[in-house]
Amino acid sequence: MMDIGPIHRKEYELDADRSEPIVIAEAPGRVHYLGEHGEPKAGLFFSSAIDRYVRVAVSIRKDNSLRFYAADPGERKRTTLINLKYKREDRWANYIKVAIQVFAELGCPVKGLNFTLSGDIPQQIGLASSQAIEVAAVVALRGFFAVDISDEDLLNRLISAKEVFFGKNTNAVDYIIAMSAEKDHFLVVDEATLDLRTVESSFAAYKILIMDSRVPRMGVEDELKHRRQDIKKGLELLAKKKPGDSFRDFAAADLIDSLGNFPEELRRRSMHIVQELRRVYDAEDALKKADFPALSKIIFHSHESLRDLYEVSCPEIDWLVKRAQEIEGVLGSRMTGQGFGGCTYTIIKEDAIEEYRRRLEDYERIFGFHPIIYEVQPAAGARLVPAPT
Repeated sequence: MMDIGPIHRKEYELDADRSEPIVIAEAPGRVHYLGEHGEPKAGLFFSSAIDRYVRVAVSIRKDNSLRFYAADPGERKRTTLINLKYKREDRWANYIKVAIQVFAELGCPVKGLNFTLSGDIPQQIGLASSQAIEVAAVVALRGFFAVDISDEDLLNRLISAKEVFFGKNTNAVDYIIAMSAEKDHFLVVDEATLDLRTVESSFAAYKILIMDSRVPRMGVEDELKHRRQDIKKGLELLAKKKPGDSFRDFAAADLIDSLGNFPEELRRRSMHIVQELRRVYDAEDALKKADFPALSKIIFHSHESLRDLYEVSCPEIDWLVKRAQEIEGVLGSRMTGQGFGGCTYTIIKEDAIEEYRRRLEDYERIFGFHPIIYEVQPAAGARLVPAPT
């Protein structure tokens, strides 16, 4: 990743011999290993931050302009506090604008500010790069304005500001991970209560590979909307036979008892939700015990459920998971992200990686897509980083 301090000074012609302070913060991307396709607002996630980061630098200006520079593509945007609103053409800068809005509402003296953005989180493949920008920006601004505000309060204000700014609901889980993750730890995040538990990684002998299948995704939002509607209907049918406000109040046996009342599609969707909740708890227990055979079964069963019950996978992704499963030294492989293409993750021993890469040559020959592999590890959450003197 670029050394953002000198880039920031050069872009805004700041004199390195003078005392203009630059505050820099970084925030990580993340991977959901289990639980991503769960009950809306009541999901249970098995996740980690990853050692791919976004960095945001901020310094003061002498005028009232807000300037934004994305160092990696070399793009520039600008606005003022009066005109601080969402603009589609501003793309990545909109995420920094949300952070500015948070501190304007806190009464901070937001006037002229310079921002520089740089990072190495792969974009638009479901690794929460946009949330990382927002979290890095609010952490940088908290340091810049020396505001005494807790992480929890800061994230609550950020999420509220984003929902107003973009005009749609947002998921708090990705923000919690970006802010609170710990190095070499996995996280269990409860979307219903926003509680978080950490589980130390016992994967010293393994690597985690994120594989971008490069499959184009079309109509994903509509498909996921239909599945959320199915989940809602399934919960309503379950609640007619046994009291419950969430799928957590039911077990797979309740669904089997209700088979006659369920359309087949609703039964499959609901069964995935109920079983995936159990898999998250079981994975947490297996990881604590370093029970790798049990964890391996959980991961592969989760992918089978996404393929057969929730139906958000695709032939390319299924092929990749199946081929990974055949390699000695692979602990688990599964799709991650919204589905219908996108990525898989594979937990694999280092001496098996060469064979894994060789299998991808067959993938490209069969399907015509050139995949991209990223190696990641569970990483720490957002923090201020030293700026140049």
